[in-house]
Amino acid sequence: MAKRPGPISRRRALQGAAALAALPARVFAQTDTGGRPRLIQGVQSGDLGCDGVTLWSRADRPARMIVEYATTESFTDARRIEGPLALEGTGFTSRLRLGDLPPGQTMFYRIAYADPAVAGATSDWVHGRFRTPSAAATDVSFVWSADTVGLGWGINPDIDGMTIYEAMRSLAPDFFVHCGDTIYADDPLVPEKKLPDGRLWKNLTTEAKSKVAETLDEFRGNHLYNFLDANLRRFNAEVPTIALWDDHDVVDNWYRDRRLDTDPRYREKDIGVLARRAERAFREFVPLADGLDGPMRLYRKFSFGPRLDLLRLDMRSFRAANGPNRQEVADKDTALLGLEQVGWLKQALKASTATWKIVAADMPLGLVVYDDWRRTSGFEAVANADDGPPSGTSRRSANSCRVRSQPAASAPTPSMARSARRSCSRRCRRRAASISRRSKAPATSATSGSTGSPA
Repeated sequence: MAKRPGPISRRRALQGAAALAALPARVFAQTDTGGRPRLIQGVQSGDLGCDGVTLWSRADRPARMIVEYATTESFTDARRIEGPLALEGTGFTSRLRLGDLPPGQTMFYRIAYADPAVAGATSDWVHGRFRTPSAAATDVSFVWSADTVGLGWGINPDIDGMTIYEAMRSLAPDFFVHCGDTIYADDPLVPEKKLPDGRLWKNLTTEAKSKVAETLDEFRGNHLYNFLDANLRRFNAEVPTIALWDDHDVVDNWYRDRRLDTDPRYREKDIGVLARRAERAFREFVPLADGLDGPMRLYRKFSFGPRLDLLRLDMRSFRAANGPNRQEVADKDTALLGLEQVGWLKQALKASTATWKIVAADMPLGLVVYDDWRRTSGFEAVANADDGPPSGTSRRSANSCRVRSQPAASAPTPSMARSARRSCSRRCRRRAASISRRSKAPATSATSGSTGSPA
């Protein structure tokens, strides 16, 4: 039995090292806790960089977050922080930003919740870990993917759920980049889908995933659905996430002025209203560095020592309407990143001395993405199928690329270059294989393609 933390009043100390040693090394979520708060969704860390990390969890009722973190798994050198309240207004989620951490160190943490209305009603600890970036020129590894529970492919118990997360966890990466579509809010699940070979794909279903998301609670329910998967919870406890958002976090190919008057599935026709609710749920359930108040500023630089800087973009919040995308003059109708984000990106690239500079974007730069793929009309991304001089949003993208960065702290070694080429080659092959299998059966790829569903 896992030992509970003491009351939130501080009047009782934690048990000694012998009791701590009896704690399970890996508890990823709680089920029955005898009337005490529960952490059904487990724990996760995110927005990791040299400046710190965000720890996240969710209680099943109003409760106070308690965090302990240490450099040893026995927690003999633990520091304890009483965090914020998890309340109904935040979907019972809470987060805590840790800073001033030792570089290049595996950190162990555990989270519990205390019910402020019931004396002594404190949950068991749920454990997680992460490794802080090194200040030295050491190797850095990460995995990336996107599109969780997309195109009707949900959690299938017959194949042990979203096993891609276990495949990625087994690689022990330093972090994970989720390139958007953390949920498919516009794509409800049905209990069964027939595959081309006659087999049945069986989905776990919930009320929130039975219709398109329109209310804040329905967007929250889409995020909660993902946490039903044990593979995801184990992964979250061990691998920090740097997440973007994309169209299906709200609705397919959305921009704020778009309306859904012709879509009978929606009672709320104003996508601007849906986007505000979706953004709130995204900020509640993703371990971002920033809090819940004020405008969301998703674009950010994450430094992982002298070898790697990762720059996360937001290609949704500031875009103009989708359209022909052939404007010869850059104006408000060609906006994609917004002027402030473009200025930030150019300055961040110029200032970076990292050997590798990774730009994490939810939209492709060179792949043509039609706004209406059935009619092959309009454009959703940067490319506009015009081989001439840059026009439309590609004019702004071309301008953003006209930067000269600072000299790298160290040039890529031949072994690093070979490793990068092999990694790219593997990703391309797996991506192609994933796409070719769409019409056959759901694919699972550890480093590219879709997270738990076909691309």
